[in-house]
Amino acid sequence: MSVIQIIAAATPAATSPALARTAIPDVSTQIRDLSRSTVSWFQAYWLQIIIALAIAVAIVSALYALRGLGARLCRKERGRGDWRTIVGRAITKTTNYFIIMVAIRAVDGYAQTPPMLDKLVTFLFTLAAVMQGAIWAREFILGAIEHKTSAEHFKGEAIINAMGLIHLLVSVVVFAVAAVVLLDNIGVNVTGLVAGLGVGGIAIGLAAQGIFADLFAALAIIFDRPFSKGDQISFDNSSGTIEAIGLKSTRIRAYTGELRIISNKNLLDKEILNVSGRDHIRLPFTIGVAYETPPETLARIPGILTELVEAEGGKAARAGFESFGASSLDFSLLVDVPGKDWGVAHPLRDRLMVAVVQRFAQEGISIPYPTQTTFTAAPDGKLIMPYPSPTSSDDDARAL
Repeated sequence: MSVIQIIAAATPAATSPALARTAIPDVSTQIRDLSRSTVSWFQAYWLQIIIALAIAVAIVSALYALRGLGARLCRKERGRGDWRTIVGRAITKTTNYFIIMVAIRAVDGYAQTPPMLDKLVTFLFTLAAVMQGAIWAREFILGAIEHKTSAEHFKGEAIINAMGLIHLLVSVVVFAVAAVVLLDNIGVNVTGLVAGLGVGGIAIGLAAQGIFADLFAALAIIFDRPFSKGDQISFDNSSGTIEAIGLKSTRIRAYTGELRIISNKNLLDKEILNVSGRDHIRLPFTIGVAYETPPETLARIPGILTELVEAEGGKAARAGFESFGASSLDFSLLVDVPGKDWGVAHPLRDRLMVAVVQRFAQEGISIPYPTQTTFTAAPDGKLIMPYPSPTSSDDDARAL
């Protein structure tokens, strides 16, 4: 039975002012009865009470020692996201009130506590346990968030801006749940309260759905880590370097110099290419050679290209014949450059192009210009060839 139910059962219903005035002496009577029963309890069970006090002191000392152990777990050399630090920080948040109530509750039955005093101890212990549980839950949730964001290769600059709001949201939710549990334990009907909170939350969510959408998108960026500050990304027809990740928007420095600001929700709705996340850069080449090139030389070209690529420090992902072009036989060359630095890939591409031209010149392989042959006709309809015909050459020779 809760404290409110105890008082309601002991107090007669006030149906008139006269009955309301008589309720005051009843409460005073209960207080006097509690005092008398407590004195009688001390007189009858003084030895058990002394023993219980000694046990309670031992429990309190042990709990204080445990809290001191938690403080030692929070070493400076460990990060805030280390699980030992998280557990130690939660232990250090144990309140004195909870420690004392745990000790009293542990020896309450042994000391043969009077029923009214026992109910009061139960209520106070419930209050301490619910509030302490909320504090521990908040610390573990925030610790789990810090552990997640302190993972390897994660730049957690954005979490610094978001942590204050996350701390507020977690505290509000945890202590709201604790308050509902506490009210339910003392006999309050919380059904209407929970329904009201639900309706109010829906109304607030609908009114600020745009803000919450960007906020949760920011949290998704922080925890899912599609990119972080300093990464180079491409989205839609835009590309640039991430400069800042905020709770409402992300700032991207375009390669052309301007600063682009895009809301977090709109950014996550697009396909994002994280250029900084790749492990190699692929350089494509299409190289044409003349149709007059001998077949045995054509067969050696893939090997020549592979040799040139490896000599420059790249890897030939493909080197082979591609297609019959309009004025050349086209070979495809795909070169993978390890790493993600264009400062390395661009000079390699330049050196490779020069090396291909030099080697082809040594091998007698011609890289042709696009050519086109035009045929015309004389007024009599006779075709005029763009080159001397053998017949006309013989006629000219006989005429001479």
